[in-house]
Amino acid sequence: MTSIRDIARQAGVSVTTVSRVINNNGYVGAATRARVEQAVTALAFTPNAHARRMRSGTSRMVGVILPALDVPFFGILAHVIEQELFRRGLQALICCTDESPDQEADYISMLLAQQVDGVLAASVLADSTQYQRLVDAGVPIVAVDRALPGLATVSVAPDHQAGGRMMAEHLLQLGHRRIAVIGAPRHSPPVQARVQGTVQRLAEAGLRAQVALGTAHDFDECRALAAEVLAGDPAQRPTALIGTTDIAAIGAIHAAIGLGLAVPGDVSVIGFDDLPEARYVLPALTTVAQPLREIGVQAVAQLVARMAGEVAVLAELPLRLVLRDTTAPPPQHSLA
Repeated sequence: MTSIRDIARQAGVSVTTVSRVINNNGYVGAATRARVEQAVTALAFTPNAHARRMRSGTSRMVGVILPALDVPFFGILAHVIEQELFRRGLQALICCTDESPDQEADYISMLLAQQVDGVLAASVLADSTQYQRLVDAGVPIVAVDRALPGLATVSVAPDHQAGGRMMAEHLLQLGHRRIAVIGAPRHSPPVQARVQGTVQRLAEAGLRAQVALGTAHDFDECRALAAEVLAGDPAQRPTALIGTTDIAAIGAIHAAIGLGLAVPGDVSVIGFDDLPEARYVLPALTTVAQPLREIGVQAVAQLVARMAGEVAVLAELPLRLVLRDTTAPPPQHSLA
């Protein structure tokens, strides 16, 4: 196995100089640094992470706790975070909790054992109990996509409740009065906040929303929820469906078409996220877009600042309505 002494011999420098280059600690002239880096490449040297941690007191590793990776939103978020951490010389330990609080607790134990320098977390539930262990160990945490109530930590997330109001407002302005909400998972804090915003806005308009939430955030379950909502008496059937996510909304489109209904002719559909799939489904999905990539970049910036004992400015994460082809005024017979 190649050692740091082999690198020093190959580059014709001291072991101390090689250590400074590898750990990026201390001044080394450009020409000397280049010789060392060439020797590192030529000898395929890989620094020992444990030894580096013992020397520097840091692991250069960041835990990234996400509730799912097979959901497009979290897959994209994980990619953005991993790339941004890598750009800053940090390694990501991606932990998929599979929407399980017990699995989340196990991952937190693992991250403590690995002595990570920080944690980015999208908690399964609106419960910070397990994360208090990280705080007690002095590990900086930044909450992503949802808050960690009760912890003195920053949250990088859009206003999900405002997003729910935006979806309801768009449909109200089109003239809809029979509106249902479908989505999953029901325990998700962002989903709950979007539903709350929608229900509040409809109540202000004197309307009551029909709400159907499932347990699994996947296309099939959301399609089944929408099919059940739309299968009732045509005279009472919703003229618009709000999906708490784009996946839920795309499931609703398929459910409507499967029942012989036209979208948006018979029923309008709106989603939340603005995933790439929203542009490519037919008809293209009207949705409330959140700045997904900016969430990942800001979350990393906030964590890196806290790891350095600093406080970074948290920029606003605005939501915007993206009008496409799945929303229109309700059919005339429904108004009559």
